[in-house]
Amino acid sequence: MIKKALSAVLLLGSIMFAAPPAPHVIDPAHSQINFVAEARLISAHGHFDKWEAEVNLDAEKIENSTVKITIDAASINTRIAQRDNHLRSKDFLWVEQHPQITFMSKKITKSGDKRLDVTGDLTLRGVTKEMTVPMEMVFYENNRGRFRGTFEINRKEFGITFDSRMNSIEDIVKVQFDINVLDKEAAEKARRSRGGSN
Repeated sequence: MIKKALSAVLLLGSIMFAAPPAPHVIDPAHSQINFVAEARLISAHGHFDKWEAEVNLDAEKIENSTVKITIDAASINTRIAQRDNHLRSKDFLWVEQHPQITFMSKKITKSGDKRLDVTGDLTLRGVTKEMTVPMEMVFYENNRGRFRGTFEINRKEFGITFDSRMNSIEDIVKVQFDINVLDKEAAEKARRSRGGSN
């Protein structure tokens, strides 16, 4: 009876004092969000120049982690200025009314040794849809990790219905991300040790 009581106390203590997921920051030089939109005349490859992420990561129990991605929709870049300006317009992203694209996780589950399924809400052009994004944890060691994945969205489900008779556009857009994160506290300690101010 005493052993059972002691075990219960220890278990409760471990739950109460378990370390929360640690805040992590993005390493911009090793992170990117890309997409490919297929059309009759060309496969338009692009990316977003400005985005940020709030990552709280539990490397020991990844299911406890959370992530929120916020993208500056106006920073879309397909290397063609005229096309980018059209993509910013009401026909597509309508950045004047919807300046941000966001994804906020609600649940993370392991689907394999390094495979994860991240279920969350994607908000694009003012429309929010729940979706599950497959992700691979490439590695996590020495307070640094890399996560990557590929998924598809149907643009028309988010109100992007514009099409062109001359250059018809496919409904499905492929998105690829590669995100490198650093433990925020460890990154700040490293910066201070180098004497940096940024």
